[in-house]
Amino acid sequence: MGIHYQDRDIVVYKTSCGPYDNNCYLLVCRMTGESAIVDTPEDPGAVIEQAREADVKAILITHNHMDHLAGFDTVFGAHDVPVCIGTADGDSLDGKGVGEWIAGPDIHHVGELKIRAIHTPGHTPGSTCYAIDTEGGEHTLLLSGDTLFPGGPGRTGSPELFTQEVQSITGRLFPLPDHTVVLPGHGADTTIGIAKHEYGIFASRGHAEDLHGNVTWLGD
Repeated sequence: MGIHYQDRDIVVYKTSCGPYDNNCYLLVCRMTGESAIVDTPEDPGAVIEQAREADVKAILITHNHMDHLAGFDTVFGAHDVPVCIGTADGDSLDGKGVGEWIAGPDIHHVGELKIRAIHTPGHTPGSTCYAIDTEGGEHTLLLSGDTLFPGGPGRTGSPELFTQEVQSITGRLFPLPDHTVVLPGHGADTTIGIAKHEYGIFASRGHAEDLHGNVTWLGD
């Protein structure tokens, strides 16, 4: 689990876990050493080991799909701390440490870091992204789970859910600064500026009314 991003305020460690190459992140406040773990995939041993060197204060779950929760009991067993998950997805954890954290103005403090929960339904009803402003707002990070990836949105199960997810992305994520670094639940990073550009191309074209599933901005 190596350093993936760092600036004056935060160090972000990233590791790929489990058979679906889930990204698991450890967010560490430089000022205090306090930290948060984002998602708990299968085989989280490297995450737990790295987190032993930090003062873990929270586990943040982006959504309730099992590839993001398969290692939850192991991580929670090592770090018995408050758990944040979207209200509509919370039942998946059977109340284990869950302080249901709905979207809106909710801000969670991890040391000097202010982490904003953004409710982004579509991929799941309770999908939640976490935004962090660092270095006086000059930099912004977005932990996007499976809501937004490089090149497109997360998989959806119906045209209605696809529409809902696009509304979540355009209405709740695209207002973030273009320089926002997007750290998704799988794969490589992107930025809000790049995602907006790609979506603009997608939106300029006609599409089938039943479009859903694995959609890409430049390919559908």
